[in-house]
Amino acid sequence: MDRETMRRTDKEEYHTVKKTRVRKRGFIVLGIIAFISILILYIFFSYRSGLNIAAENGVEPTGEEFNPVDNHDGKKTMMIIGKDRMDEGAERTDVIMIGQYDYMQKEMKLVSVMRDIYVEIPGYQSYKINAVYSLGGVELLREVMAHNFDINIEEYVTVDYDAFMETVNVVNPDGITIDVEKDMSEKIDTELKQGVQQLNGKDLLAYARFRNDEEGDFGRVRRQQQVLSAIQDEVISIDGIVKLPKILGTGMGYVDTSMSNKEMYRMIMSFMIRGDKDIATMTLPLENTYQFMDTSHTGNVIDMDFEANNAALKEFLNSSSKDTDESEAETTAE
Repeated sequence: MDRETMRRTDKEEYHTVKKTRVRKRGFIVLGIIAFISILILYIFFSYRSGLNIAAENGVEPTGEEFNPVDNHDGKKTMMIIGKDRMDEGAERTDVIMIGQYDYMQKEMKLVSVMRDIYVEIPGYQSYKINAVYSLGGVELLREVMAHNFDINIEEYVTVDYDAFMETVNVVNPDGITIDVEKDMSEKIDTELKQGVQQLNGKDLLAYARFRNDEEGDFGRVRRQQQVLSAIQDEVISIDGIVKLPKILGTGMGYVDTSMSNKEMYRMIMSFMIRGDKDIATMTLPLENTYQFMDTSHTGNVIDMDFEANNAALKEFLNSSSKDTDESEAETTAE
């Protein structure tokens, strides 16, 4: 074979290999596009199916009056409100929490506020904090937070019992694993036995709401944090992440919030992808910073030392676990 023939042969082989590579790259690109398209469709229809759960039950969330001021600090500070059933025409708050997500440090924090704390209410006489919502909704509760706790709330999320139960059932239809600390049945809609078991939405709600023991509301707040931690563990599991669009759709279908969908998704995805999954928690009031007091118009209340608790609250919300870890590391090195 002469030199010219060899050159032609090599050239033909080169073009053949190049065409094959181009085809392979084309198939890879098409495969990636197909995968992304399927993923988008899955997220969309899963999210819609979650919304439909609320729609089928006749839920139509409506926004409330709310006039916040942005802190412009790279964090999102919000009230998380669990609405109780109507009682004599008034809808009180069974759960009040302060939630904060730090976009820079990727940290989530939760502060449980005891419902019997006696607070000053602008325009009204003093009451337990769980009565504020029935008097003036989320806007009055925001004002009470600022007036009593010296904290600026930027967003609110209100959740009712149905939202909690339906969302739990979507997270895991077989129930959430929880270590029930004792037999419970008094003043709840079910009977719970001591021990590790899987609780469906209804039973898990009953466990979180139980307070008919010597701990009272303090025990209930502790169990609420235990329940939230168990749900979080389930959501960030592989199965939970796969079902995340439907979980979000179900939750969003039931809740009222001042947050836009865009902001809500941004915060959730930031936390799910990059966030520290060890959520820091706090309960107000702190130990040895309160006393019980009887009042003529609202019964037994928690008379809290606001100065001590507000200082601790600010320190908790302004600090970072990363700063604490670095400080401990430096101390150990020394």
